[in-house]
Amino acid sequence: MRNNYQFSTIKLQLIAALSAAVLMIGCARPGTPDGGPFDETPPQTVGAHPAEGATGCNSKLIEIYFDEYVKLENASEKVAISPPQINQPEISADGRKIKVKLIDSLMPNTTYTIDFGDAIVDNNEGNPMGKYTYTFSTGDSIDGMEVSGKVLDARNLEPIKGILVGLHRDTTAQAFTQKPFDRMARTNGSGEFTVKGIAPGNYRIYALKDADGDYRFGQKSEMLAFSHRIISPSSFPDVRHDTIWRDSTHVDSVKLVKYTHFVPDDIVLLAFKESTLDRHLLKTERKVPEHFDIYFTAPCAEKPIVKGLNFDDSLLRREYSVHNDTLICWLSDTALVHTDTLTAELTYMENDSLGVLVSRSDTLDFVSRLPRSRQLKMEQEVYKTWAQQQEKLRKKGKPYQTEMPPATLSLNYNGSGSLDLYDNITFTSPEPLRSVDTSKFHLFIKEDTLYLPADFLVEPKKGTTMAYTLYGEWRPEQHYLMQVDSAAFISIYGKVSQRIEQRFSIPSLDKYCTFTASLIGRNDTSVIVELLNNSDNAVRTERTQKGKANFFFVKPGSYYMRAFIDSNGNGQWDEGNYAEDRQPEEVFYFPSSLNLRAKWDQEQEWDFHRTPLIRQKPNKITKQKPDKEKKIQHRNIERAKQWGK
Repeated sequence: MRNNYQFSTIKLQLIAALSAAVLMIGCARPGTPDGGPFDETPPQTVGAHPAEGATGCNSKLIEIYFDEYVKLENASEKVAISPPQINQPEISADGRKIKVKLIDSLMPNTTYTIDFGDAIVDNNEGNPMGKYTYTFSTGDSIDGMEVSGKVLDARNLEPIKGILVGLHRDTTAQAFTQKPFDRMARTNGSGEFTVKGIAPGNYRIYALKDADGDYRFGQKSEMLAFSHRIISPSSFPDVRHDTIWRDSTHVDSVKLVKYTHFVPDDIVLLAFKESTLDRHLLKTERKVPEHFDIYFTAPCAEKPIVKGLNFDDSLLRREYSVHNDTLICWLSDTALVHTDTLTAELTYMENDSLGVLVSRSDTLDFVSRLPRSRQLKMEQEVYKTWAQQQEKLRKKGKPYQTEMPPATLSLNYNGSGSLDLYDNITFTSPEPLRSVDTSKFHLFIKEDTLYLPADFLVEPKKGTTMAYTLYGEWRPEQHYLMQVDSAAFISIYGKVSQRIEQRFSIPSLDKYCTFTASLIGRNDTSVIVELLNNSDNAVRTERTQKGKANFFFVKPGSYYMRAFIDSNGNGQWDEGNYAEDRQPEEVFYFPSSLNLRAKWDQEQEWDFHRTPLIRQKPNKITKQKPDKEKKIQHRNIERAKQWGK
């Protein structure tokens, strides 16, 4: 019995030892510092069904086989199937294969391409397979032409990632709005695209941020690009130079590689979003008791009219936006402010089903989100706090108030210790003003040790009753004192402004520079030039005169430069319109930064077309960066270094 027991025990120990060894070997396969090398080999295809490049196919299930376990990364963003599929296909990785199940019916005599981009990686180490496209045909041949290019944002030349680029064999304008694309691709992080599997012929090309998945332009919210260029794909044999690197810094050799060069490969599409031209009532709201707001979807030359039904509308102070797409109605009477629900008739212009502007009237209720009962409670709490403070002062024998003073009017103004030569001081009120007493404004200039009166002018800011600007005759290197007496500003609710005193100086001319952009080949006034900061935002804007844009009193520093052709002369960049066959206004970037130095008058010649459009915008202010390239990590080299090999 004892011998049998010992034999069984030894047998169990051997089995346990063998099992542990097997587990260690299995765990070592992915690669660990003490268990074997890392897998640095990218996955390779070993077959497919239907076979890659097969013709006469009628199967909607595609299976692609690999030499190791694989997975898909961001398949919904990276995988593009052409012709586009209205019903989304089912795409999945399953061990050593990838399955694609097409839901749409197969089209006859058509080449299908499934462009995986760089979505395929191995399962263990994430080694990228590289760009891969699977192709088959339902006809008796494979269409193998390609076209490529780049999609940029028309306003700022930013590369656009993930936008669809499609071809239509039907070159009429209606195809883009009525039919799905014939062939399609998706842009990468650099805005680059390659449309594959194209048959010889003539095409028009488009870009589309497809909001509803029908692969055609139909919604105002969809970003689009179109070109009048007729695309005729072709190819020719060519040679390229491939550099072989010995390591990250040393070139091993340069090889001449023969390849098929597909053209055109220089297509540039400028994408934009159409302005919402259809005018409708968007929303109304009354967030605070003092005013209610009305919003429209588009501008209009005619102002909307508000007629009070349960209140006197003459007590409204109306603030219209520049293009009449927003109206803020301030209630100048406290009784209206305390009324929870105001009913009014709103008459405005809107587009009917045919797009024609017609007059419409609606009866609307403007309900305060802060009812009067809650207002009273808040007012009582404020009064209680004030009364307690005054009682504490009285008990301590300190001066105190017997009547609660009215709330003060908190003004915002751009005054500081320094004011630029080209600037002025603007006062902005948080609510409409009942009165502004300009006699309470005082401006002094320092002469030796005395402050003497200086000339100035105070005027309301155009388009609003809530802002005023003080204009002065500023002199370089001079010191000023501005004083505004209390109660200079009184709001419609009786709030009064407090006294303001601000000392400031005007910088020396030595603190500025003058910059001129001299445009080669343009001698008109249709160009607007913008100086940009490091965030790609305009800080100064000038219209050209005889081909020159002059910027005076510019602060020294690093700038960038952008220009657009103001075709309609309205002073602002305008997007295009597909129905009107109108492209967006042209935009150009100066391809490098500008280092403007103090006390210098600098002039820069600028030829808009010397640098290709896709290379004009400097990398430092380009926000859309290229996708990070997936590379094999070469962890075995690091492992060898750690182990001293």
